[in-house]
Amino acid sequence: MADYDEPLVYLVGAGPGHPDLLTIRAMHCLARADLVLYDRLVPARILDYAPVPAKRICVTELAACHRDRGSKIHETMIAAARQGKRVVRLKGGDPFLFGRGGEEAEVLRQNGIPYEIVPGVTAGIAAGIFAGIPLTHRHFSSAVALVTGHEDPDKEDSLVDWSVLARFPGTLIFYMGFARLPEIVQSLIDHGKDAATPAAMVQLASTAQQQTVDAPLKDLPASVEAAGLSAPAILLIGSVVSLRSRLAWFEKRPLFGKRVLVTRPRHQALDLVRRLENLGAATAVLPVVDVREPKDWGPVDRAIAALAGYQWLIFTSTNGVHAFFRRLRETSRDLRTLGTIQIAAIGPGTADALRQFHLEPDLVPPQYHSEGLAQALASKAAGQRILLARADRGRDVLAEELSRVATVDSIVVYSQIDVLDRNSEVFQCLRHGEVDFVTLTSSNIAKGFLNYLDDACKDKIKSGVVQLVSISPVTSSGIQKLGFPVAAEANEFTMNGIVEALVKLVRSQPELLA
Repeated sequence: MADYDEPLVYLVGAGPGHPDLLTIRAMHCLARADLVLYDRLVPARILDYAPVPAKRICVTELAACHRDRGSKIHETMIAAARQGKRVVRLKGGDPFLFGRGGEEAEVLRQNGIPYEIVPGVTAGIAAGIFAGIPLTHRHFSSAVALVTGHEDPDKEDSLVDWSVLARFPGTLIFYMGFARLPEIVQSLIDHGKDAATPAAMVQLASTAQQQTVDAPLKDLPASVEAAGLSAPAILLIGSVVSLRSRLAWFEKRPLFGKRVLVTRPRHQALDLVRRLENLGAATAVLPVVDVREPKDWGPVDRAIAALAGYQWLIFTSTNGVHAFFRRLRETSRDLRTLGTIQIAAIGPGTADALRQFHLEPDLVPPQYHSEGLAQALASKAAGQRILLARADRGRDVLAEELSRVATVDSIVVYSQIDVLDRNSEVFQCLRHGEVDFVTLTSSNIAKGFLNYLDDACKDKIKSGVVQLVSISPVTSSGIQKLGFPVAAEANEFTMNGIVEALVKLVRSQPELLA
């Protein structure tokens, strides 16, 4: 077998912009990275796949001028690799398609640095797909040409043969051609391309900021200018563009282009973020609280040791489930410690967390809040002992109601700390009204968020520029007591419920659909 040196540098395609278009191999490479060198347009959420200690450097930090950046990138990769660090060079789209990946690979080879190339979904293909334009179609096109639009069509040493492209019997895809759109169009027409050929410009393909303009080739520059498009954008030319009117899908998603702020703890935000993004929304995460271990595990450890004396164990959050069973393992115990104790979960999310530990809850109330759980459990647990695993913050309604009919012991299995950062870029967007909706998924989060706002943010909410979406009547009541309006409230007190409430709100306000 030939000797094999494990790669130290990975040239990884990050895809066109939608975080879920990252490949599994790319995720695996990021998960092992010590250093991530990423392009400016790589979504921040993709960087979250790298370990927390990994260093992250945007290539614009290496050199302000694009012309000077290449050598700095090469130097940084080589220096880190020679220190034994795993480097991920994260590039938009595909690293070998107009991404200078070939040049970077050559430099690594010349310096004896083992490397690997990880393909990515290229922007040109994504632009067609997300705009509803099939790049090939048996009735329209059997070939595709990928072309750089960055060259000057008039320069003598151009590698682009415009006469060949004008006669090309398929779909033309131009990368980096926005700034030279009029020249590209005129060069094609001058070399024989039909001026009426369907054409389209797709800005920020696959993202919530995607915007598509289609027109006959000769009219496209004026149409693009009138629509206010900007780079980065992909140019598509060919008869297949005419299919867009029938096949467009992404821009018709119910939350397309809406800017939604998620305020859950960062480790819990991804599920809601993905649901929103799949409906076309642009998301941002601004955690209000973070989850930490309790200051004292003593009460929890004593309760675990005495579990045999309880008939019910109650969980009111997924955080509580994970914290309790993590502590169970840390104290050298396993699920057998639970014995015959029955388990109640406040809602389906908490129930699903229990199922991750192969536990099926004995009770999930029909109404997913403390009052509903207390009512459902009161007759079943009358005269019995109940252990309530909870946070150090929150309402005392559940313990108070159950204490009327049973003996209730509460233990703090996790703590919540305030982490809202007024200096974050996301907070600045909120302050300037560059957010359409804020999702508030608990009373604690709503209170922490609203109490921390400055006057500029408060004015945006009270005037309706920014609208609040609440997960439950309890959360809504807390919001309103603080003097803020609630634009929508979930019927089902879950992440699905809050998404459905947001979609219904958007559909009910015609001006939001424009």
